[in-house]
Amino acid sequence: MNALRPSCLSIAAAGVLAAQSAPPPPPDALTLWYRQPATQWVEALPIGNGRLGAMVYGGVETEEIQLNEDTLWSGGPYDPVNPEGRAALPEIRRLIAAGDLAAAQKLADEKFMSRPPSQAAYQTAGSLLITMGGTETALNYRRELDLDTAIARTRFTIGWTDYEREAFVSPADQVIVIRQTARNNHEPDRPAGMTFTLSLASPQPSILLRTLENNVLVLRGRNTAAGGGPGALEFAVVVRVTAEGGIVTADGSQLHVTGASSAVITIAIATSYRRYDDVSGDPMALAGVSLAAIAKNSFAELRARHVAEHQRLFRRVAIDLGHSTAEALPTDERIRNAVHEPDPALAALYFQYGRYLLLCSSRPGSQPANLQGIWNNSLWPPWGSKYTININTEMNYWPAEVANLPECVEPLVALIGDLSETGAHFAREQYGARGWVAHHNTDLWRATGPVDGAYYGMWPCGGAWLCRSLWEHYRFSGDRAFLAQAYPLLKGAAEFFVDTLVEEPTHHWLVTSPSMSPENAHHPGVTIAAGPTIDGQIVRDLFSECITSADALGVDADFRDRLRGLRSRLPPNQIGRQGQLQEWLEDWDATAP
Repeated sequence: MNALRPSCLSIAAAGVLAAQSAPPPPPDALTLWYRQPATQWVEALPIGNGRLGAMVYGGVETEEIQLNEDTLWSGGPYDPVNPEGRAALPEIRRLIAAGDLAAAQKLADEKFMSRPPSQAAYQTAGSLLITMGGTETALNYRRELDLDTAIARTRFTIGWTDYEREAFVSPADQVIVIRQTARNNHEPDRPAGMTFTLSLASPQPSILLRTLENNVLVLRGRNTAAGGGPGALEFAVVVRVTAEGGIVTADGSQLHVTGASSAVITIAIATSYRRYDDVSGDPMALAGVSLAAIAKNSFAELRARHVAEHQRLFRRVAIDLGHSTAEALPTDERIRNAVHEPDPALAALYFQYGRYLLLCSSRPGSQPANLQGIWNNSLWPPWGSKYTININTEMNYWPAEVANLPECVEPLVALIGDLSETGAHFAREQYGARGWVAHHNTDLWRATGPVDGAYYGMWPCGGAWLCRSLWEHYRFSGDRAFLAQAYPLLKGAAEFFVDTLVEEPTHHWLVTSPSMSPENAHHPGVTIAAGPTIDGQIVRDLFSECITSADALGVDADFRDRLRGLRSRLPPNQIGRQGQLQEWLEDWDATAP
């Protein structure tokens, strides 16, 4: 599957070397580092393994490790079909053809939008808090994220004791691992002790916190309601502590570590989610399986397995754009300095950070990367932190193939497979069409209908645009077995447009209707239209990909011919009076609000 990739990379960017194992980077070349703890969530350092995510603040007196699990969303399984939608569709199309676009949008709002008209939100499980007293005199502070090992570290000194905290999310063992150590910096042979308290906190409205034995802390809860329906997911966060040279005690809601020279904290998180229509899992049992599997492993073994699995993918690409004296600066200072002084190595670090974030938020078996990857500290994050498939989800995966991380596409392929099921139901019930459709957003429950009002959501090409990722994956891999798997998804997306394209009255082109140019109005308060340029481009690509795929697989000759005929009747790209590529069939660009 990798035969085409090295040559593509060498064409894409000078100085990029693709290999199964690139040379180890020089010290700090792949490290983000800072002289102070994070004071807000966006300053914390992200670690993840696709399914589990954590944000490490690097606190001294109180360290916060904010926690995510990729199936913890609001709500539960639901059917977004609007029972009035199918009957209203012909009138919406008639109004659009007649040029009464405001009336068409109003009717779509009243009769065609999904029920409920919004989707679920991705949510946080909560945070682990590590509290340690006597830290007022801390010196020599440093926190860092090593992209090459996917390990976050915090270091500081108090008196004669050096403290270090390491954290990683293991893709090999499906747990979050934190080790905190204390070392005597004047007498190395003399043990140093540390004392701290562990607690869990969560903004979820229904939680139960308790300790088990003396070294296990459990938070159980239920997710938040959404769209008028109750929360249907149970979740569990299980924390286990082992200490060296000290003791661990429990008080019913917290764990206390006293006099330890080191302590290893392992965290397992699970929900009752099994698939978009099944929430019958047992989160405590699932978390227990993860912790039981590593019970006899040392920290060194857990760390080694984690680093090996991360580097197996991350080290495929090395990039060298040049160097500058700014590389000695902390990352935040370096970013500010780059405004005034060239820092080509910062651009290289940024490139690798993008690869790191995709690898940490999208791995085989996980959910795809959402609007915030896998990291979110809120119950109601911006735009629900869901899948905005009118560009953002696609953008997340643009680097996957060219940056030599094709495995990261697997969760997106699985998402498209789910949407082909739920989208087929929506296409049949609300459009009276074959195939499958998805509009501008989707969520954990794989809803495919238009949401957020017709002004924002009346766009039927989200699923078709996602299919481009299937085609790109095949183009980079040349894997005919994958193409055979992807072709039914491409064909189903195309069948929807075979059944729903309509003839516009002026040029008799075949166009989408109702639709819109995503997130852009052509007249004040009105986005709805027929055949925006983006739709013609996406449908043309989709039909071409289906034709080429079916030809390569030697199937569906009649369907290929049908698509060729329809493709020839799609509207061409048009040049407007300002010399611009028109955004709509009409030349509205100059006067659009």
